[in-house]
Amino acid sequence: MAFKPPAKPREWSPRMWQGCDFFAWLRLLGRNRFAIPLPYWYIAAVATPVSFVHTMLRWHEYVVYRKRIVATPVPIAPLFVLGHWRTGTTLLHELLILDDRHTFPDTFHCMVPNHPLVTEAFFKRWLRFLMPQKRPMDNMATGWDRPQECEFALCLLGQPSPYADIAFPNHPPTYPGSLDLSGLTPRELTEWKKAYYRFVQAITMTDPRRLVLKSPPHTARIPALLDLFPDARFVHIVRDPYVVYSSTVNLWIALAKKHGLQTLRDRSAIEEKVLRNFRVMHERYEEGKKLIPPGRLVEVRYEEIVKDLVGGTEAIYHGIGLDGFEAVRSKVEAYVAKTRNYETNKYAITDELKAKIRDRWGDIITMQGYD
Repeated sequence: MAFKPPAKPREWSPRMWQGCDFFAWLRLLGRNRFAIPLPYWYIAAVATPVSFVHTMLRWHEYVVYRKRIVATPVPIAPLFVLGHWRTGTTLLHELLILDDRHTFPDTFHCMVPNHPLVTEAFFKRWLRFLMPQKRPMDNMATGWDRPQECEFALCLLGQPSPYADIAFPNHPPTYPGSLDLSGLTPRELTEWKKAYYRFVQAITMTDPRRLVLKSPPHTARIPALLDLFPDARFVHIVRDPYVVYSSTVNLWIALAKKHGLQTLRDRSAIEEKVLRNFRVMHERYEEGKKLIPPGRLVEVRYEEIVKDLVGGTEAIYHGIGLDGFEAVRSKVEAYVAKTRNYETNKYAITDELKAKIRDRWGDIITMQGYD
């Protein structure tokens, strides 16, 4: 009888929806017709009263801090890390925040976004057990203090986001057109910008350093980002699209299993979503990057930067006009030494799958130089 390794124990952690306030939670359920199967009712039974608590704490923060937040300028325009999911945006994010002149939204800011100013110290001191040690889709470490995607904050604040689809993976998109904001009405777009700018202000109020912000959907939103931060800088990363496809499918399936409110029935729907979103993101990026002033954008390839993280990071600094890399060099070298044994997920890609990807993304694959 073949030996079977012992099953890895399932690590418990809360669902992301437990970071919603009541109104965002209600909108998410309403847009999906409250279609939560019986085995998942316990999640709603927990998330609903928790959302009331978040709402009360949000109102408390609004009363106490609103004037200070609104009056907080953003003295240094953010640095945005752009790129499709699974292209190495997390790697770039972690490299760029090694600079003491930079700060970032951490997992607490992004997963408990309604009242960070009044509860941050409590969560980080007493509720560390709520965070798993690893992300559900790969081997990257997690924790309240780790850098995180600001898209999670927008989603949990009730703003239109493709991440709302994680809750109901068998349904059509909850917010069609939210990836590039094309599906938003003028009023919704104004509210989206207002919510995002306030999110940045709340972090800046306690830490005025330059924010390094990472969100793959932002790759398709350059016009909106420039409207908010005209002096922003951008770093965009690409990776072998064949690897990106398989890894992104795995990402959405892992998120659906971990945070879904229903059991994923059809993998092909996830695959189609990945094929569609990759093209939308690429086309919007190519349009949007023309609006970025010269010297404010650097484009890198994952396969090249991982060969020389120190030299690649230095090139990014020079490319977007950031000085002082020598003060950061030793930290980048230490990061390289610490992560030397990290292994990325491996995916087998059949000829049939390769042909399918080539059929949908062929022109992009050629443009990015991955023929």
